[in-house]
Amino acid sequence: MIEAVVWDIGRVLVEWDLGRIYRDAIPDESDRRRFVTDVVSEQWHMQHDAGVPFTTMVAARQAEFPQYADLIALYATHWLESIPGPVAGTHELIKRLTDRGVPQYAITNFGVDAWGLFRPTFPILDHMQDIVVSGIECLVKPGEAIFELAAQRFGRSPASMLFIDDSAANVATARQLGWTAHHFTGDAAALEDQMVQLGLLLTT
Repeated sequence: MIEAVVWDIGRVLVEWDLGRIYRDAIPDESDRRRFVTDVVSEQWHMQHDAGVPFTTMVAARQAEFPQYADLIALYATHWLESIPGPVAGTHELIKRLTDRGVPQYAITNFGVDAWGLFRPTFPILDHMQDIVVSGIECLVKPGEAIFELAAQRFGRSPASMLFIDDSAANVATARQLGWTAHHFTGDAAALEDQMVQLGLLLTT
């Protein structure tokens, strides 16, 4: 029986796009796309999720790409601009789960510096009883350790929780560890349907 819901945050509860940091600094869309593919990329950003601070990352990248030093600096100073707003439909599900008394948690790949900037801007997370943040724990999805830590912290067996994530790799790890998992592809209605089937929500 599923008794609780565990949310991912990025691209499940909030949109995320590194390119938005550079809309003004790199007006040409193709140039901007190339920059966030080759220099300030999501792959490079994953160091922050794993616990490397902004200052260390920026200094190392500036040394590697000195011609882009000023642009690389914007990654830290303008990071919040990478978050345009909530993902459609999921916040309403959180509120309905709260009204039903369903415990909710989150496991997120998020660096400490970015989390410090972001968390005060996102009050929907007040509905969460606990949030496991990768940068704080120095454990990242899709590694098994962060899921094991979360189950221990939440005090619940994996089989009793519905885990929701946009990453197929993260969902695969969760399922291997015994979690019920939903691969979120932007369709809040499909997620709602599964929650209804699991008895977490009533049909509207």
